[in-house]
Amino acid sequence: MTTLSGPAERLTIYLGESDRHHHVAMHAEIIHRAHAAGMAGASAWKGFEGYGANNHIHTTRILSLSDDLPIMVEIIDTTEKIDAFLPQIRDLDVSGLVVREPIQVVSYGSGATPDPGATT
Repeated sequence: MTTLSGPAERLTIYLGESDRHHHVAMHAEIIHRAHAAGMAGASAWKGFEGYGANNHIHTTRILSLSDDLPIMVEIIDTTEKIDAFLPQIRDLDVSGLVVREPIQVVSYGSGATPDPGATT
């Protein structure tokens, strides 16, 4: 099992629901590649409204129902593992926004959140 605590990074990829890589949903391809690369964690969320570089609003509202809703994929791991994984994102030719940011992992995998007032 992967362990992760302290400083880490979050890689966030914003996609459209219709984005594909060889007939596979792009978000699924990214998740599977992250898993194969041994990344600590990856999740995808489907949005109900949003817009990006094309400035076209995609929404679930019934009067303007979109077939290209926003999808957000987040991958969490160390800076070194994110560095090693980024070429795969480039190889996929992702057309959406890709953002990375530093984070602090408080708890991972244990199911318990540490007491911030506790001393070690």
